[in-house]
Amino acid sequence: MKMIKISMLALALGLMSFSAIAPVQSLVSEKEISENNASTIAWKAETIDVGQIPQGTPKAIVYEFKNTGKTAVVITNVQGSCGCTATDYTKEPIQAGKSGKVTATYNAANKGAFTKTVTVTTSAETAPKVLTLKGTVI
Repeated sequence: MKMIKISMLALALGLMSFSAIAPVQSLVSEKEISENNASTIAWKAETIDVGQIPQGTPKAIVYEFKNTGKTAVVITNVQGSCGCTATDYTKEPIQAGKSGKVTATYNAANKGAFTKTVTVTTSAETAPKVLTLKGTVI
């Protein structure tokens, strides 16, 4: 008899662990979430092929973008993938509807094909944007 009581108690406790919980309704709609997470920077081009460039002559590549959001955007960091790529960028806040630029200057010291990246961090996006430049040094 005591064994039956213990078994019933174990069964009851086990069943209680599977209690149903009603789903919680979100106070923010999916549309609002997607609008808030939408990128506010529209890049004219994310990859630029410069074609053939002469050896020993640095080549400047300009990436242009427009702030399509409702608030100002600040570029917080720009980093080339190697020491052969110097960077510059718009330092002041880019107001809504205005444009800015990131310039990558590639030092064409070695002959051959190249592909380099420039990583841009802004106040508008949580993930950095990776821009690509490629070509061939002749």
